[in-house]
Amino acid sequence: MRRTTMSSSVAVLLLVLGTGCASGSGEKDRVAGKPGGGSGAVTSATKSPDGRPVDIVRAAVAKARATSARIDGTVVVRGGDGESVLSLAGPFDLAADRGRLSVDFPDGAVDHMDEVFHGGRVYLSQAVPQGHWAVIDRDKGRAHSLLRAPLNDPEHVLRQASAIRDVSDRGTTTIDGRPVHLFGGTLDHRTLTLGLADEHRERLDTAREAMGGGLPASALVWVDEAGRPARVELSATLPTESVVVTLNLTDFGTSVKVTVPDASRTTPTDSVSGVLPGETPRVRRRRPG
Repeated sequence: MRRTTMSSSVAVLLLVLGTGCASGSGEKDRVAGKPGGGSGAVTSATKSPDGRPVDIVRAAVAKARATSARIDGTVVVRGGDGESVLSLAGPFDLAADRGRLSVDFPDGAVDHMDEVFHGGRVYLSQAVPQGHWAVIDRDKGRAHSLLRAPLNDPEHVLRQASAIRDVSDRGTTTIDGRPVHLFGGTLDHRTLTLGLADEHRERLDTAREAMGGGLPASALVWVDEAGRPARVELSATLPTESVVVTLNLTDFGTSVKVTVPDASRTTPTDSVSGVLPGETPRVRRRRPG
């Protein structure tokens, strides 16, 4: 069967490296009823979970990776007077390594893609020809931009979150009425380059050396009363824009069934490119008025 490389005609933002990284959304917005945020201010009214903050976060991520969950995520890029939002959603059995994701980018020439994860492979729907799928080994997926998970793989984001460092307890808040405990910390260079394609890793290494060995990024993890991550957020602020990656996890433990596309409608590939499968979307400028 002929091997092809799946691509998108969408204009993309390649890896941009800046002088520093920090949370791009602001804790006040996340806990004061803003879109994607909690419904109340962070307080210490609820007893903090027992143990070191870093151990609590890592145990929560491990607990999520041992079960299934509903995934709802966004990649938000803001710059100048505009922003672009890519969203993904679907059920995912993290323990069995199978799931379905619907990926949408309204600003793109190609604005929708379906993904099926099963048996160590990822199937990606193609607009042309209609009803056809590209298929790639899951371990061949590579990140092509900073803070973009290869193939939109939620496991990638959770692996990065589990490597959080310098963790602090930020207190208690709620997400959709559910009590959660917020922890914040940083990600080191090794975690930041996890799964990054070689050419982009080299650029990141060069930037790191120019900065004297430091290129920090921030991470936030909201842990529910059952010790599971209700939300994970990774953030970076670049010279001209910020990138915020968010995963919300709900419906833990539900059964996840997937339908693998028929082999006659699939084309094996060794790499994928474009906004929908894993590059950072370009900021869409708001029109005046």
